[in-house]
Amino acid sequence: MKAKWAKAMATAMMLAATVPAANLHAQGAPAGAPIRIAMIEGMSGPFANAGAAVERNLRFGVETVNARGGVKLADGAHPLELVVLDSKGSAEEALVQLRAAADKHIGFIAQGNSSAVAAALLTAIDRQNTREPDNRELFLNYSADDPALTNANCSFWHFRFDAHAGMRMDALADVIQRDKSVKKVYLLNQDYSFGHDVSTLARAALVAKRPDVAVVGDEFHPIGRVKDFAPYIAKIRASGADAVITGNWGNDLTLLVKAAREQGLDTKFYTFYGNSLGAPAALGDAGVKRVIAVADWHPNAGGAASDAWYASFRQRFPAAPDDYPVLRMPLMIEMLAAAMSRAGSAQPEKVAKALEGMKYDNGFHASWMRADDHQLIQPLYVMEMDKAGTPGVHFDNEGSGYGFRTVLALPPERTVPPATCLMRRP
Repeated sequence: MKAKWAKAMATAMMLAATVPAANLHAQGAPAGAPIRIAMIEGMSGPFANAGAAVERNLRFGVETVNARGGVKLADGAHPLELVVLDSKGSAEEALVQLRAAADKHIGFIAQGNSSAVAAALLTAIDRQNTREPDNRELFLNYSADDPALTNANCSFWHFRFDAHAGMRMDALADVIQRDKSVKKVYLLNQDYSFGHDVSTLARAALVAKRPDVAVVGDEFHPIGRVKDFAPYIAKIRASGADAVITGNWGNDLTLLVKAAREQGLDTKFYTFYGNSLGAPAALGDAGVKRVIAVADWHPNAGGAASDAWYASFRQRFPAAPDDYPVLRMPLMIEMLAAAMSRAGSAQPEKVAKALEGMKYDNGFHASWMRADDHQLIQPLYVMEMDKAGTPGVHFDNEGSGYGFRTVLALPPERTVPPATCLMRRP
């Protein structure tokens, strides 16, 4: 495993012109006025660790663009600047911070942790852009996965860079379809729009792909407020479920899997985010070949270019707790910078038009932004947890000694969802 890491690090340095390492990030800063991106996220409260992870990933993308000389506009090169605003995980506070960003004439808003917050921001941004056409904002969504955001509630001013919940569920269901050991499923999700979407989508996917599977529980819990999931684990055990499907994220996922380990719950967990933010360490051996997750990319996806990108991220953020690279977040920054350069402008409407239909390939992850609904189409990976060093698990997560191997890799053309958006353009 050390040899694999050393090789990846060497490749990262060789590819530094396209994937800059940390010691390049301070060089070549362009002289033009910074183009600011306001990240509105919960930096305090129960999901502060998720907010901190987002900041690292977005900052990595910003530093990478700036190391190459920034964004080339008609009047010359400009650096990107990340402005972090704390929403405390609250939709109300997020709207306060959005107003603060508008007052500073920041034209690009990035948010993702919570579809409820995203929906509130999108409504406010649509209103802002109608009322103040000279102070418009573009919403860059890296994680809010409610399908409605690119379907019934789609907006010209919103772009999603994550696979939505339906796309993720379809990928998980492909694996459940092959897993004949699954007979009874318990659905446990956070009690807000995204959690309810996961529940509805799971039921539909099971009917379509595993109609023999019985749903023996369908429960919602308060988001960010449960400190002890032992009572929920007891219900799952009593139901006889041999698998749990959950869209939980952040501490709600970490505490859930920790309680499962402590209670010795012998079920599989089909998750959206089981590879992140302390979950593998919380499970330990109890999660080996029993925790399945889905993501747009993961460190063991494989290939020299993928390994080099991961090595570059780890060089920039070497602390074990910071080892949560989320490729779509730096990719979002790269696509934003490319759209600005294509438009020759940082004016939000022009950038939005340049983003529509854009294709982007970093050498190991090809994607395109569908113009119909502003949904990014990209590969998806379903993976299972195992000990680092076992076949397919070259790298662990967060120094835990556990990582994930790919069990299903879907190319972008296999992840395309139906589009029902009826978008109104300015």
